[in-house]
Amino acid sequence: MTNGDVLIRARDLALGYGPDPVVRGVHLEIRAGEYWFLVGLNGTGKTTFVRSLFDLVPPAGGTLWIDPERAGRERVGFVPQRCALNPSLPTTVRELVVLGLVGLTLSTAERKDRLATALAEVGLGGREHHDYWSLSGGQRQRVLLARALVRRPNVLVLDEPETGLDPAAEERLLDLLAQINRERGVTLLSVSHDLENVRRYASHVALFRDGTIHAGPVAEVLTHANLERTYGVPFGESSPSGGSAKPFGESSKPFGESSKPFGESSKPFGGSSPGGRS
Repeated sequence: MTNGDVLIRARDLALGYGPDPVVRGVHLEIRAGEYWFLVGLNGTGKTTFVRSLFDLVPPAGGTLWIDPERAGRERVGFVPQRCALNPSLPTTVRELVVLGLVGLTLSTAERKDRLATALAEVGLGGREHHDYWSLSGGQRQRVLLARALVRRPNVLVLDEPETGLDPAAEERLLDLLAQINRERGVTLLSVSHDLENVRRYASHVALFRDGTIHAGPVAEVLTHANLERTYGVPFGESSPSGGSAKPFGESSKPFGESSKPFGESSKPFGGSSPGGRS
């Protein structure tokens, strides 16, 4: 995989659940090795777009092309906000992580190797027999990341993975994701409400507003003017020309409420798949 290869392409894409599209006129290309953040107020179509990547919402218009070899079901991992399993059900780290292998045909030796490698990658090597519910919040989220990484994906989709974590755990998780993106070339698509994290980590951003998506490199899209149009609150002074604006880079507060978790299912996307609407 080389940086610059298109994995996902939308052309005049419209998505929705009835006669009125939730998003429309979407034009974007997501390439190998890019780090995308999907941001905007709740109800603007972020979850709908993510669901379309998993064939859960068919296009209502236009086209959505996903590279079948490099971004198909077997090469995509998904990380939800939190584990949807019942906390009263005893679950080991191993039992949870191997759910990410659903749909893959592997030998016993390959399964063991992938489990050990994924846990080591998230800093939890040797903890496969620990009770998942005995771990800290940050460790639990890294187990969910390991469940996605065990698929050895080319694309990793995340639903606000930092939600509910303390600042230290949040920074460790986000730095780990950036390292995976940088060193392994995994393409990341993360739903987020924290604009400071977007500014810090993103290579590209998609702003969802009023049924449309403004997408592109972070320096071009994440401007004060675009953010004011998206959120309806001041983000600083625009440039004198009135057409462009200064890049965003001051606020460290998240905007909007945390969206509902996509949910979990038995579909083979690392043990869970997106659900609900945003």
